[in-house]
Amino acid sequence: MTIKGLRIGLAFIAALAGTSAVAQTSGMVRVRGTIESVDGQTLNVKTRDGAAVKVKLADKAPIRTVVKKSVADVKQGLFVGITAMPQPDGTQKAVEIHIFPEALRGTGEGHRPWDLMPNSTMTNANIETEVASAGGEKLVLKYKDGEKTFIVPENVAVVMFAPGSAADLKPGAKIFIVAAKKLPDGSLEAPGITVGANGVDPPM
Repeated sequence: MTIKGLRIGLAFIAALAGTSAVAQTSGMVRVRGTIESVDGQTLNVKTRDGAAVKVKLADKAPIRTVVKKSVADVKQGLFVGITAMPQPDGTQKAVEIHIFPEALRGTGEGHRPWDLMPNSTMTNANIETEVASAGGEKLVLKYKDGEKTFIVPENVAVVMFAPGSAADLKPGAKIFIVAAKKLPDGSLEAPGITVGANGVDPPM
């Protein structure tokens, strides 16, 4: 990974580390949707709930894509982020997993609420152990304040982040913005954006 790539990744994951509550206060919101049209640095986006919003990219805003991986790439010792749903027995059922490059180990470490779906969580932590189980792979993630056990079904989405470009921002592309700023004119300013490419959409 280049120094520039490392800085971009750190900036993005630092934002990703915030809780849903932080993202929804002080005029900051998460955006998940589809690009309808592009006008220079402004994107017309239809959000997942059907709302139309204008998103202006901040100067030098990093653009990222995601690369598809598989459960086989998720191994003991890696630092990962897992979006999951709490289960009645206290475990978490993984919905998506993103693998962090080794240079970003420890960034955003911890367990917190997330807003992909009601009651979902996000955990950034080291994979302490992995074992096979009847319901799928079982992972124990350990972070500074504790640990969580995750059941990983075979169909879980697994991705890694990769550098993108303005050429990836085109109509029909799915996007995810972790912390867009509300502007006085009602539009949003994005400090960075993740966009789907090559048939792989941001699962966060």
